[in-house]
Amino acid sequence: MLQKDIKTTHLQTLSQQLKGDLFWDETLKLLYATDASAYRELPLAIAIPKTEEDIQTLIEFAQEQKTSLIPRTAGTSLAGQVVGNGIVVDVSKYFTQILEVNPDEKWVRVQPGVVRNELNHFLNPYGLFFGPETSTANRAMIGGMVGNNSCGTHSVVYFSTREHTLEIKGFLSDGSKVCFSTIADKDFTIKANPLLKSPLKTLENNIYEKVAHILLDEENQQEIREKFPKTSIPRRNTGYALDLLLNTSPFTEGTESFNMSKLICGSEGTLMFITEIKLNLVPLPPKEIGLICIHSESIDAALRANIIALKYKPSACELMDNYILECTKANVEQRQNRFFVEGEPAAILVVEFTRETKEEIQKIAEDLEQELRVENLGYHFPVVWGEDSKRVWTLRAAGLGLLSNLVGDAKPAPVIEDTAVDVEDLPAYIADFNKILEKYGLNAVHYAHAGSGELHLRPILNLKTEKGHQLFRSIAEEIAQLVKKYKGSLSGEHGDGRLRGEFIPTMVGEKNYDLMCQIKQVFDPDNIFNPGKIVHTPPMDTNLRYQAGQKTPEFDTVFDFSQNQGILRAAELCNGSGDCRKTEISGGTMCPSYMATRNEKDTTRARANILREVLTHSTQKNAFDSGQIKEVMDLCLSCKGCKSECPSNVDVGKMKAEFLEQYYQSNKVPRRTKLIAASTKYNQLASKTPKIYNMLIQNTFTSKLIKNYLGFAQERPLPTLGNQTLRKWFRQSREVRRQKTEINNTKSNFRLLTSDFSKRVYLFVDEFTNYLDVEIGKKAVLLLQNLGYQVEVIEHEESGRTYLSKGLVRKAKEIAQKNIDIFKDLISEETPLIGIEPSAILTFRDEYIDLLRGEEKVQAQKIADNTFTFDEFFAQEIDKGNIQSEQFTEDQRILKLHGHCHQKALSSLVPSKKMLSLPKNYEMHLIPSGCCGMAGSFGYEKEHYQVSMQIGELVLFPTVRKSEKGTIIVASGTSCRHQIKDGTGRIAQHPIETMWNALKK
Repeated sequence: MLQKDIKTTHLQTLSQQLKGDLFWDETLKLLYATDASAYRELPLAIAIPKTEEDIQTLIEFAQEQKTSLIPRTAGTSLAGQVVGNGIVVDVSKYFTQILEVNPDEKWVRVQPGVVRNELNHFLNPYGLFFGPETSTANRAMIGGMVGNNSCGTHSVVYFSTREHTLEIKGFLSDGSKVCFSTIADKDFTIKANPLLKSPLKTLENNIYEKVAHILLDEENQQEIREKFPKTSIPRRNTGYALDLLLNTSPFTEGTESFNMSKLICGSEGTLMFITEIKLNLVPLPPKEIGLICIHSESIDAALRANIIALKYKPSACELMDNYILECTKANVEQRQNRFFVEGEPAAILVVEFTRETKEEIQKIAEDLEQELRVENLGYHFPVVWGEDSKRVWTLRAAGLGLLSNLVGDAKPAPVIEDTAVDVEDLPAYIADFNKILEKYGLNAVHYAHAGSGELHLRPILNLKTEKGHQLFRSIAEEIAQLVKKYKGSLSGEHGDGRLRGEFIPTMVGEKNYDLMCQIKQVFDPDNIFNPGKIVHTPPMDTNLRYQAGQKTPEFDTVFDFSQNQGILRAAELCNGSGDCRKTEISGGTMCPSYMATRNEKDTTRARANILREVLTHSTQKNAFDSGQIKEVMDLCLSCKGCKSECPSNVDVGKMKAEFLEQYYQSNKVPRRTKLIAASTKYNQLASKTPKIYNMLIQNTFTSKLIKNYLGFAQERPLPTLGNQTLRKWFRQSREVRRQKTEINNTKSNFRLLTSDFSKRVYLFVDEFTNYLDVEIGKKAVLLLQNLGYQVEVIEHEESGRTYLSKGLVRKAKEIAQKNIDIFKDLISEETPLIGIEPSAILTFRDEYIDLLRGEEKVQAQKIADNTFTFDEFFAQEIDKGNIQSEQFTEDQRILKLHGHCHQKALSSLVPSKKMLSLPKNYEMHLIPSGCCGMAGSFGYEKEHYQVSMQIGELVLFPTVRKSEKGTIIVASGTSCRHQIKDGTGRIAQHPIETMWNALKK
């Protein structure tokens, strides 16, 4: 039997032994071949263990088959720690329990897949939290934070994960269970010399014996103390933490007791497999928060300001340079967070203070500003308070993803981005650092943890070229020598992985490196735990994501991807930082299917990865003719959340539509796809006899037949048609108005109704409102007319949304061209275009611009600038004073609003909130939901129904069910309202209906 067949057979056997899942298909292997680093290597398989027994089984398998296990959570690794050719063991799906909390003793026990921010959300009622905070804290998991010894923004106060790790449980490489915690000297002696108590010597005993042998040796002690990074550097994660173990009892008198957890922290899964972690907790910080945002004219000035700021005992000192700030201008979400930026600073140092009173912070701010002005260190010193401070930190946290937005193949490379030196040395170190880059004609991005002596420094390199690969190595070598000169740490918080392991001998000396190799050997003699990381690493420029001399294929696409230099480079914008692994607790829209399934395959990152992999390496005539891409795209709801929430603006909805269009060039378009895309035409036919149509879809027998034919879920009711179309009603009502005008004129009581209108607007009669939500359309017209607006309805095409959602992009382009031609001479600032269904009207602001070229694109952009959702237009008129609260009821009502995904991504919910809050006694609350789960036809399709309902059950359905009977549920999307009714039985109103009902008539 061939070796490949043997491996497959063994994997099949292993799969049957696991309660969790095991995958070894090519698609999943490609998705796990990369992380947020520069590396790429195909794993043997991916395991998703459910139980501790599964992990033991995996360890036994690795021992027997001479393969390896690569532990993986999410949101922490940037040095290739979870990339390798063994079995990736992803514990992020099932090992997510908070096991126990003891508020009196201030500790919590968790599994490694618990997300840091979700842990703190759980702990908040106890007045406690876990201090270390990565910029990825809304998806970073505790296991990864332990593995990398993560620090984060507030490390000047809370230091690193190591300082808060009390106990670690898990498995050693022989499959034996182990618990590492603080032990007294006598217990250490017993563990290191088991024959004193027991004739049975275990692997755990061997480990303690080896650690004792190493650290009791005086020569080793001297070597460690002389060659390891300065102890004044809080972020020192170079290699295994032998220096910290040495500084405990019994090796150093008068120090804290020994705890092997200090060594496990920062060991990157190379020494044991962690299943449980006990963490120290700290009281919540004072509630008063103030950020002093020091605007500097140079990086050097900001770093010298940092030294002065630290004297005032801040809780954080974070740097953003002009590269980061420039990137935020192009990001839809982050532009809103630039409110405090004045001018074009070379850098902004954000200094946070938390105190009991605002006055204390104000006094500190004044004193600090005065001292900085005396030293000429800064030109603008705004103080940001309270909730607004979160917006500043959001801007700072988005830095890593935003850096990928540079157009072209040259990107800020994660090569020397994790160096840490003494804070006093930081200005000189950065000056020397930049001189090295200048020698190569390069610049670097500077951002992050100035207060801890660590900036994330990324030179911009093109790793698709031979020169880029050479620079990748040359810069790493030179910066390693520079860090050594300052006795710093090459890794501050992102770990050594396979990126920096090669340089550890340089950093700590060959003897100390050999001691680290001995540690790895005693813990893992068969090298099954994450080999090739920290010690015995392959050369740092091997197995890179991009090969030297790699060509980037070009594709002729229907959408215009020219701003990214093609669809492939649009996919390559994803750097793997995992912002899309949000949950319903962390909030946001991206990515709804991942929130429901918790499968990596259903992330935005996975979809970008599979596009990149297949389009780069395909040998087919049509590279898009790929079942792999189709499989991974399947659960994308095209919600557009990624377009705004992904820091790199990876618009997977757009790429999915393009993929399907290209895929159908080589494959037959499915019948259901055609029917859904052309549903407007069928609704037009059915609208001639709406009662018959509605009877057929509501009758149990015929409805079942129709759903079977369409491939729709039987559980899902089909939407009914209105008794007449909105267009027909509008024509009839206009005729009635005309006749009334003539009658009034003949009675010499001339009153031309339209002359009373102060402003003319064009209403886009979308295909959903025209046929399905006719009553909402009527109320939109009547509401506007009663408020003094002349509503114009002209003949135009449907929006094309159904074609876009099903990937028939060429047809959508034809529709876009016709609509632009129709509206180009009509729509202006004086005569705007407004729409009722967000997904339809926002095509003018989104897809139409990307579908068109040349003069048509210019015309489309002009129309887009004057196209608004109903809520946006209404809110603008409120701001102008044209619509006032006195025109509406004073009754008291409570409203709960679910926002449409496209509205959140391409517009905002602020206009909706402003509109719905206009009646004096209307109390409006936003439901903190992401996508409702329906997403047009997605929730109707039988294979997607369950996921659709799972998404609804995350936040939306429970919130609606808990709402009191009199509460008005509001949702602007037609799909959203159907989903709410199907999932809860409650009828949701369109905001237009709410305002019409509130109008004083």
